[in-house]
Amino acid sequence: MTEQKRRILESVSTIKVKIPSGFKPGIAVITEANYELPRGIKILKKISYKNIPPKFEFADTAENGSFCFARSGRTDLLILNGKHHYYDGYSMRDIGHIIYTLYLLGIRKILSVEEVAHLNPRFRCGELALIYDHINFMGDNPLIGENDDSLGVRFPDMSNAYDRNAYSRLHKIFQDNKVKINESVYLGILGPQTESEAEVRFYREIGSDVLGYSLAPENISSVHCGIKFSAIGLITRELIADKMLEDTRTIAELEKLQSKYRKIALAELNRILIKILEKI
Repeated sequence: MTEQKRRILESVSTIKVKIPSGFKPGIAVITEANYELPRGIKILKKISYKNIPPKFEFADTAENGSFCFARSGRTDLLILNGKHHYYDGYSMRDIGHIIYTLYLLGIRKILSVEEVAHLNPRFRCGELALIYDHINFMGDNPLIGENDDSLGVRFPDMSNAYDRNAYSRLHKIFQDNKVKINESVYLGILGPQTESEAEVRFYREIGSDVLGYSLAPENISSVHCGIKFSAIGLITRELIADKMLEDTRTIAELEKLQSKYRKIALAELNRILIKILEKI
């Protein structure tokens, strides 16, 4: 057994003893910290990340997230409230550890929700980005190092990284509920600094619509172990190069706006989230 697999099993065994009776989840939702869930999703039990050894929380700067057992209608699901960001000091393998733990707990579908900035002038802050592909610009990935064949093949096929069937169902839910469909290529970057004007021009020119800091390693690990992965971005920042040079607002003013747009985008997602969980 590899050291990677041993550590994953340690996390799995800790979580399994906490699983409510009769609870059988097949779907996991990964969110930013403090995501307020819509009515209709009931939290049955929580485990703090810090109480799950050995890889759920070790960085002093990491969010104090929680691993939640939840139910939506008849659907059992796991909710990871708080993302593991590379810029917080986690390695790519640490982020992969979270995904493999979910896999060994029986999860076969993941919906990941992340705050993103948009590069596409047709998008607006407060809207949702429906992500169908990504560009990994992080200079690293969670598969580097020894491969554990029990988790996945050495060279996984990324041609269907964001499961097409799930994407089609999401697209129809957006359409049926009159949610603007911002079809998006996601750019994964390191952070945590904001982006320069020249970088923004370059990112747009290479085909990116939105950017963020955590989806790419989550997705790569999911594809590696055979989990069907979907992603939705909460658009809270605008990165249009020509506008950036003219923007004179302070950091405090921009942060206030970002918080406002987060609430608007969350409200829009929560309006359809239960439908998504039923059909994804």
